[in-house]
Amino acid sequence: MKKILVTVVLGVAALATAQTAATPPQQPQGQAGQAQPSASTSQAPVIKDPAEYNAYVGAIQQKDPAAQISGLEAFMTQYPNSVMKVAALQTLMQDYQQTNNQQKTLDTATKLVAADPNNVRAMALLAFFNRLKAQGGDPNSKQDLADAKKYGQMGLEALPKFSKPEGTSDADFEKMKNQMTGIFNAAVGIAALTDKDYETARKALRGAVDSSPDSQKDFSVVYPLALAYAGPTPPDPKVPPDSINAIWFAARASTAAPNAQYQAQIEKYAKGQYVKYHGGEDGWTDVLAQAKASPNPPAGFTIKPAPTPAEQAHNMVASTPPEKMDFATWQFIFTSGSKEDQDVVWNAIKGKAVQMQGTVIKATGTEFQIAGSSDDIDAKKPDITLTFEDKVPLRLIPKEGASLDFQGEPASYTTNPFMMTMEKGKLLKAAAPAPAKKAPVHRKPASQ
Repeated sequence: MKKILVTVVLGVAALATAQTAATPPQQPQGQAGQAQPSASTSQAPVIKDPAEYNAYVGAIQQKDPAAQISGLEAFMTQYPNSVMKVAALQTLMQDYQQTNNQQKTLDTATKLVAADPNNVRAMALLAFFNRLKAQGGDPNSKQDLADAKKYGQMGLEALPKFSKPEGTSDADFEKMKNQMTGIFNAAVGIAALTDKDYETARKALRGAVDSSPDSQKDFSVVYPLALAYAGPTPPDPKVPPDSINAIWFAARASTAAPNAQYQAQIEKYAKGQYVKYHGGEDGWTDVLAQAKASPNPPAGFTIKPAPTPAEQAHNMVASTPPEKMDFATWQFIFTSGSKEDQDVVWNAIKGKAVQMQGTVIKATGTEFQIAGSSDDIDAKKPDITLTFEDKVPLRLIPKEGASLDFQGEPASYTTNPFMMTMEKGKLLKAAAPAPAKKAPVHRKPASQ
């Protein structure tokens, strides 16, 4: 992928360079054999100094990249302000890339942008390589990312001014622009994601992924897009997740993963996001298959979200008679259900004797504070107030943490914090000592 993108970007530079070399700049006036400028070259830069002209032509006509580099570097040293500076730097950038000298390629691209602030070819190289260095854990990754962002932003601003190189078809020119758009957006998006600017990251990275078929298969862009849609961890109400897109692009990223281990890890992450949002695994294999087959969700694509706490509570009321529910289910309905569902349960249990087991939090002769659900037992938080008509003998008052079997009649409840008051309390047997390890009790249903 890296090679494909860089080759495309530099291919534009190579084309422009070849055109420059094919038609050398005009020889200074008065030289022997001087031809009159043709209409096609009348706008080309003119080298007025014969020595400068010969130095440039001698360098640019070298066929061997190493010889051309040597000649052009000498030319730039001798003539740093030549009218052919931009053309020379473009050729040098191409030569250094061709000889696999990445640092010199980037150094030359930096000089080229300084000489030509609208040179999108150089900006694309700088944005692309600096982003990859940052994502690859380069020791200077912070600066690399800042540079990638800078050149990405500059490139997006300059790209509308990019003129089609002579001899380039409209289709190829459009492809070049799309691929460079992807490079620039990817640099901006990765920097934004690192800065936790999720809104900018989503927009820029989606623009990168949608820019070309190559970007749609680039793991280094597709996976960060999934993370951008997923939002911060822990969640921030100011940045709500776009769960459907997060799931889709995480699934897509698994198909673009660089190896089998990464593919398994990312697929597991995508499935976890799906289960979290949907509330179960059903339908996951279909979503994964669709994501593998298409870079973007089909029109109308959606994933059914898990039931809300209120919907879960309603389903509980519809499926189970209140008197057969455990205490944790009552608690969940009273804290998360609609008023109608709360009333159904309350009217069925109010004033009726129920027998339960709980953990003592605090006890006096007339009132026990008890934790009835496993969640509240773990938190050592009372959720039942049990009152007695007759004072409990001192010898029967349980110690804190003791397990207790009791009977009471629900009389009232509050929702926040939840507390059910039960009257006419009775001890069903002597309280057992607090266990070394609590056995499972009834746990409140999980809410999404």
